[in-house]
Amino acid sequence: MKVSSATDIGLKRAMNQDFIFTSEGPVGNLPNLFVVADGMGGHNAGDFASRYGVSVLVESVRKDQNFNPVKILRNAIEAANREIFSQSQIDPAMAGMGTTTVVCTIVGGYAYVANVGDSRLYVAGSELTQISQDHSLIAEMVRLGELTPEQGKNHPDKNIITRAVGTSEEVRIDFFDIKLEAGSQVLMCSDGLTNMVEDSRIFEILKDEETENKVQKLIDEANANGGKDNIAVVLVEV
Repeated sequence: MKVSSATDIGLKRAMNQDFIFTSEGPVGNLPNLFVVADGMGGHNAGDFASRYGVSVLVESVRKDQNFNPVKILRNAIEAANREIFSQSQIDPAMAGMGTTTVVCTIVGGYAYVANVGDSRLYVAGSELTQISQDHSLIAEMVRLGELTPEQGKNHPDKNIITRAVGTSEEVRIDFFDIKLEAGSQVLMCSDGLTNMVEDSRIFEILKDEETENKVQKLIDEANANGGKDNIAVVLVEV
């Protein structure tokens, strides 16, 4: 597999609250591990939440004696949730902080995915398919038929998320497993990319064999369209 990744502050934010982790080699009992986190909170709380959450998650994976990837990912996200929530109770400046998290490991031709929040995982093959489900107010309204997808795209409340890691004592996690075809690409990203670049354009960039650095091309495209948020991208070409 070929892995490339980057984060970018974007054009409008004073701080980068996105954080990524990638390992093509084993982490604990997992053969590889990829994480995207998008922090939320005032001052430096969002930056702390994403960085600290990922560090706790990775350390949990390293120490976990399970062999079931779903159990390992669940334990890791729950550990990150406990630690971030605990820190938010200790320090008033950190109150209410949290982070989105989308995590993936590829085992024997399958991608095992866990997500909380609105950072996304896509698989690009013959088409681009969003695997993760956004935990956001607008996504819920679209799923319920209260808004059309087009109305949701530019809705003023589109950044309100309904689930995050660290904002409460318990965390609800979605899990997915996907059989990967040869030549598939797994794209993980924060909403700083997906709010700025249409899925159809993302797919064009991923399928363009002439584009040497697809991650940088995606970031450049998001910034060219306004760069209103931090941008995090992890691309795994299987």
